[in-house]
Amino acid sequence: MAVGPGALPEFFPVTGVKIGIASAGIKKPGRKDVVVFELAPESRVAGIFTRNQFCAAPVVLSRRHLAEASPRYLLINTGNANAGTGERGLVDAERCCTALAEKAGVTVSSVLPFSTGVIGEPLPVEKIVGALPEALADTREDRWAEAASGIMTTDTRPKGASCRIELDGHVVTISGISKGAGMIRPNMATMLGFIATDASIAPDALQALASELGEKSFNRITIDGDTSTNDACMLMASGQYSGPEITLDSPLFPQLKATLQQVYLDLAHAIVRDGEGATKFVTIDVAGARNQQEALDVAYTVAHSPLVKTALFASDPNWGRILAAVGRAGVPDLDLNALEIYLGDVCLVREGGRADDYSEERGQAVMDQEEITIAIDLKRGGVRETVWTCDFSHDYVTINAEYRS
Repeated sequence: MAVGPGALPEFFPVTGVKIGIASAGIKKPGRKDVVVFELAPESRVAGIFTRNQFCAAPVVLSRRHLAEASPRYLLINTGNANAGTGERGLVDAERCCTALAEKAGVTVSSVLPFSTGVIGEPLPVEKIVGALPEALADTREDRWAEAASGIMTTDTRPKGASCRIELDGHVVTISGISKGAGMIRPNMATMLGFIATDASIAPDALQALASELGEKSFNRITIDGDTSTNDACMLMASGQYSGPEITLDSPLFPQLKATLQQVYLDLAHAIVRDGEGATKFVTIDVAGARNQQEALDVAYTVAHSPLVKTALFASDPNWGRILAAVGRAGVPDLDLNALEIYLGDVCLVREGGRADDYSEERGQAVMDQEEITIAIDLKRGGVRETVWTCDFSHDYVTINAEYRS
């Protein structure tokens, strides 16, 4: 079950980025569950990671390797998170990186590991290492669609975005994939994102893009309020296009940023649309806040409310649940007579109570839609923030109850 058609786009190959896929049989025999990205020499990589203090071994190691060397390979496995595995987890992740480095003829620090799957189980190192020759033997620039499927866990469909733009007469290609369907909460979640471009981007500009765009996309989605242990979103720049290096001060930077921003949003939204058991794609737009924090506090309180989420699943315009969530968001000195709450274009709350022109029929018409916007205007400042979420269905409980079976 997912919201919208969700078809993969036509992927444009990114020069300097090759992808290989293999089956290690980590969780299911024959399933493609190991993905390797091979980056051209002099490629640059930046990213953001989970802020869960129980971060997984591959997160610890990827951060360490990023600080030590220029990445040449990304190694991704599904079916096992290698999280909650203590010192052994670090050793196991390092063993996988070492095996790939030896086979590819690069330093161990130039390999970044990523894992997703069940927490608390030892990483099946032998299976992953055994699959590496297959993955390395088949690296090509046109494997984005297969990679999108290869990084899935409870996802019902692969997720991707791809585009080409012209920057001052030079064609730039951007392609990306993501995975995630549950345990999704801001500060990253059980999701992975890999976006690549052939543009040449200065290191500080690349990190600025990875941080800002990740913050406004992957860190603005939530399925269930659970922050995972493994998440990462990486931005890779191979530098293989024919144009000049793009810096923070470059006149080309704003256009590149705007295009990348749409790719990031498409990939993040695809995760929400494929939320475990999701039937609704919900935008929560909070305006009129005094600062970013109170706007986000209101948005997330509504987004995480089980009562709101179950009402969305039932297509029940029970607007009192939204009002109650706004009221408990912790905004100090909230003027209840000033704020307004909308469901789509229908005003629910005005002057401290139900809007005079509200009717159950109008509210129902919005709730019956597959994509819904809840707009809240606090009318106390000029800050606005947007969060994306989904509903809670019976299937969400079933999927997570049976996750390890």
